[in-house]
Amino acid sequence: MINMTAIDTHDVADYLPHSAPMIFIDKIIAYQTDTLLSEINITSQSPYFDDIISGVPNYVGIEYMAQTIAALAGIEALKRNDIIRIGFLLGSRKLQLHVPHYKLGHTYHTRVSRLYQEETGLAVFECQILEQDDIIAQANINVFQPQDTHTYISNSTQDSQEIVK
Repeated sequence: MINMTAIDTHDVADYLPHSAPMIFIDKIIAYQTDTLLSEINITSQSPYFDDIISGVPNYVGIEYMAQTIAALAGIEALKRNDIIRIGFLLGSRKLQLHVPHYKLGHTYHTRVSRLYQEETGLAVFECQILEQDDIIAQANINVFQPQDTHTYISNSTQDSQEIVK
């Protein structure tokens, strides 16, 4: 098992295939096999912060969930001495958003748990966003993380070019 002290000393960016300013989660709180808990602190500098509502719109929660899934994949890759690969959010099921926005000055936690994963890289995660002990958003998120992203993207680009011809 990965040492949480070691995770705590790293920047979240060390586990994500993103760079600032597109990193939406602030901290990894807890990790265990197939599950990760992250923290988001809403400030006026948060991505998609809206002064009119004094917060971040609730639909951004899907990205909080997706980035927490990506951080879990990043931790698992490092445990295997592998590279951190990009993944694709394919869709969501059972999406429920119980609040209109994430409020300025509030802290939220996103918990993701792997329900299913195929060898192809297709996976389903149960996700929840919590404010203290209250679930304020939840969904099952479908993702795909191919093992050879470069070949996958190259083939997709070639297929798209052939369709255009």
